[in-house]
Amino acid sequence: MQARLSLLYFLQFGVWGSYLTCFGQLLGAGGLGADIAWFYAAIGFVSILTPWLFGRIADKTGRPEKLLGACHLAAAFLMFVMWHYAAGHEQLQFSVFYPLYLGFLAFYMPTMALANTTSFALLACSGRDTVKSFPSIRIWGTVGFVAAMWFVNSAYWVDGHLGFAFSDGGDVGHLRFQYNAMQLFCSGVMGVAVGLYSLSLPTLISRSAHASSGGPMNHSAGADSSRRSLADSLRRMFASRPRTVFLIFVVFSGVCMQISNGFVTPFINHFMGIGDYARSLASGNATMLFSLSQISEAATVLLVAIALPRLGIRWVYALGLLAWALRFLFLGFGNPGDGLWLLVGSMIVYGVAFNFITIAGHLYIQQVAPEGMKGFAQGLMMFMSNGIGATCGTLVAGGVINRWCDWQMMPVGGSSAMMRLFMGDWFWPWIIFACYALVVCIVWLILMRWKVTKPE
Repeated sequence: MQARLSLLYFLQFGVWGSYLTCFGQLLGAGGLGADIAWFYAAIGFVSILTPWLFGRIADKTGRPEKLLGACHLAAAFLMFVMWHYAAGHEQLQFSVFYPLYLGFLAFYMPTMALANTTSFALLACSGRDTVKSFPSIRIWGTVGFVAAMWFVNSAYWVDGHLGFAFSDGGDVGHLRFQYNAMQLFCSGVMGVAVGLYSLSLPTLISRSAHASSGGPMNHSAGADSSRRSLADSLRRMFASRPRTVFLIFVVFSGVCMQISNGFVTPFINHFMGIGDYARSLASGNATMLFSLSQISEAATVLLVAIALPRLGIRWVYALGLLAWALRFLFLGFGNPGDGLWLLVGSMIVYGVAFNFITIAGHLYIQQVAPEGMKGFAQGLMMFMSNGIGATCGTLVAGGVINRWCDWQMMPVGGSSAMMRLFMGDWFWPWIIFACYALVVCIVWLILMRWKVTKPE
């Protein structure tokens, strides 16, 4: 079972890794560079509704694994439609491309919480400790994300032949998938694979609502859960003051993730338009450089199982926020030349930033959520983080970056090839984001003074 769940996460995050970190460059090349913030905020728009909605459906039906497969297949279909449109249009129309992306996210984003719900239920049913077992499973999601990033960073398709390149020099380097619509095709293929695989997982009929107890099903409790209204569910979740403080800060920390996903790759790529760094290996392989973040994530994910029981959510979360501040600070001072070590350092601290916020957060909310509401709690966390947090934060961040930067056509790779790059003074946006994460960290430590280890 542990091997099967590991493969599930490998495929699950391969869908995202195929396009998420290089999507901004595709949008910029297609004339939608000024709208990058809206596309990454779309993750927030759909997360306001769909994750907790599908989480409630999973709680009521007890079939999260089937719902997971159906969502992936629907999302893959819409991703293929996006690829077909982007491949056939040099200039993308916001009115066409954006609704398609919203549709894709409406089905894909719930799969994050549904995969967690499915995994926690299967682990509990097999008598395993989720805190100890889940990190070693979730690490394969990071491996899948990195593998997909490396593939789209280097792969190109010319005259019916698949090839690989690591430089923008020559005739094919600028045709790599990280710059064009083929990143969307790769994501669609991964989506079909994980959708079909999810449908093959063991059936969890009516188990998800009581999985954490590991005991026989309480039919009366299940019926009560089905009749529970949304308002009642929210009241129960926010009845605990520590849970309330935690969920509020999930909003603030969610801002950091989408800033990172949306703008780091265009930032690294913009060095291709600066003479001193134009031919550097780092500036021409932004997606692969970004993948060091996911490698760091994989290397540090097991720390969550060690740190959370010993330090508690208060200090684990604070360390995650501090790591976000360092990530943005290093980006502000880094470059592909003598500042390359700062760019690499930014990627390394990402592992702690992501795991100590996201992974630890999901484990914590699983522990403290009321019985019969585990799926709803996972979805609610996604709503607070990728919904409210990502929506507000990404739009504000986009406005900040657009204040100092704009898209320009620039020669790349020392050849006649031209590419639209996000040029400007990136220093101040990164410093502003670093200060934001540091302030949130300090306020969190002031307000979060409780230790809750069981549902209330």
